[in-house]
Amino acid sequence: MPLFTRNSRSSLVFVVGLLAASSLAVALDAAGRQWGYARALAEAPDSNGAIDIAAQRALTHEEVHAARIAWAYFQSNTQPETGWVDSVAGFPGATMWDQGSYLFALVSAWKLDLISANEFANRATAILDAFDRMPLFDNQLPNKAYHTQTLQMVDYDNTVVEGGIGWSALDVARILLALRVLEARAPEFGDRVRRITAVWDLHAMTQKGELWGKASGDGEARYLQEGRLGYEQYGARAAALWGQDVTEAISARRALQWRDIGDVAVAIDTRDHRTFRAITPILSEPYILQGIELGLNSESAALAAQVYRAQVARYEDTGHWTMVSEDHIDQAPHFLYNSVYGNGREWAVLTEDGVHHPDLRTVSVKATFGWNALYGTEYTAKLLSELMPLGNVEKGWPAGRYEHDGRVNEVYTLNTNAVVLEALHFKAHGPLLAR
Repeated sequence: MPLFTRNSRSSLVFVVGLLAASSLAVALDAAGRQWGYARALAEAPDSNGAIDIAAQRALTHEEVHAARIAWAYFQSNTQPETGWVDSVAGFPGATMWDQGSYLFALVSAWKLDLISANEFANRATAILDAFDRMPLFDNQLPNKAYHTQTLQMVDYDNTVVEGGIGWSALDVARILLALRVLEARAPEFGDRVRRITAVWDLHAMTQKGELWGKASGDGEARYLQEGRLGYEQYGARAAALWGQDVTEAISARRALQWRDIGDVAVAIDTRDHRTFRAITPILSEPYILQGIELGLNSESAALAAQVYRAQVARYEDTGHWTMVSEDHIDQAPHFLYNSVYGNGREWAVLTEDGVHHPDLRTVSVKATFGWNALYGTEYTAKLLSELMPLGNVEKGWPAGRYEHDGRVNEVYTLNTNAVVLEALHFKAHGPLLAR
């Protein structure tokens, strides 16, 4: 099974030279709420407003069991040579996004008392040791993908590529946020985290207030502006915590347009996929991650609510359980973006290159756990009850279920099980990055 790419988040292809970037204060997010976000939502259509976040509470016995099922994935798929976790069960490759997910899952498992403090420390030490040893692309930033047994730089098929294939700013932003959470929750790792990131050229991933990746091909390096609505703001909030200039990317205002999906107005991306050669899916994942890791701010709370409401409305209109996100599937093309809207189409199910597969739409396990943790509505509770029997005590949680025939999407992934753990941590303790 090929290791999926994340270019749909990151491939607004626009080749430029590397520009100098200025630092940004950590307070940028708060400042943005006072001026940028208000401006972004100034012309928002009437709606019911943001949805109240569910109150924190102790997990039920069933939820603790669900968390243990999720942790089973990590017990089965950690590579002893490196301490890293495979992105897909049986596939020894992963991205920085994946290892960020692992760190979030590790902290969550520790705080939920699924593992001892000693196991937490040993696992955290192992992954940091691997970060010390792994080669960097152009000696600047982590490569887009690595072999989890050898730490060799690979392509997305897990084929070793000398020199690597480039970096993804969004993937790097996710691991940076995970490292920030690690040092906040376990300060004894702070010095180690700072020594590792001190050799990463973080300024290389931001240009003119935007996130930029780098890709190699045909002997040349190209710089690519990264991110689409939701993902871009998630990555920017993470990068801002490390002092990076993300003044353009941190708010959706420059690329936001409201579109009615059924009777629900949803914010879509104005950047045309045909012009910029990148798909534009609007889906659950980035809003859930912002909520359970950072806490929703005023802008993301408003946008997230509409993405969620559109999914509920589709269920009410069609009778089909609807919970869309990016997910692996257990057949070709192996990875799809199930969206509320993408590439000019409502409820698009897109491959990386924009091919639509409506027959392979799935109900996402991680999105269900995520929205249920954030909102705790009757809809999320009923759907979660429908999906609870899918958990496998040895393998973890599968990615979901196919809408068309109800078959289980029998693929087990790091990200699905990480988000389940993060969501249950949020229920019990709130966002991973404590304020």
